[in-house]
Amino acid sequence: MEQLESNFTCPWWLLFTFDNPMRKLVHNPNKILRPYVSTGNTVLDVGCGMGYFSLELARLVGPKGKVIAGDLQPQMLAGLKKRARAAGVQELIQPHLCLPTKIGVTEPVDMIFAFWMVHEVTNRKAFMQELFSMLKPDGILLIVEPIIHVTRKNFEAKLDLGFELGFIEVSHPQIALSRSVIFIK
Repeated sequence: MEQLESNFTCPWWLLFTFDNPMRKLVHNPNKILRPYVSTGNTVLDVGCGMGYFSLELARLVGPKGKVIAGDLQPQMLAGLKKRARAAGVQELIQPHLCLPTKIGVTEPVDMIFAFWMVHEVTNRKAFMQELFSMLKPDGILLIVEPIIHVTRKNFEAKLDLGFELGFIEVSHPQIALSRSVIFIK
């Protein structure tokens, strides 16, 4: 039976079950992100949740960079702010409340990171168009989707949509329990 992608947003309270220190054994943020982020970059962590990856992105961009951490749920952003303060990177992270139909970030970014969230977006074409418009020339988009929710066929449909919009496929990084792609603009 074919898996179906959901158009459902992960509830904020569920993140406590998998956003924990043990997760680094499976999804180490530094290992996943380091090859694609440079000091001084402006990075969008779209669907950031409570900041599991945003905190490492802040460390990687350093004091001259910025992380725009976007999410639909105010509770996620409240958790992110608390974690950023505790990690001492609150000055590098700009929380951003997205709308259900629009991310709404207007400044150009060097890199966009979308981890396990694109399958939750209802209008993927509009979403991907908005991501494309935000990226600087030669900017990187890293999409990572969970194999439990996204079949190969559904993931390939995302790749086709990316090509249609003008993205160039670079690689498919090996990330545990995931399907992934690196696109550049």
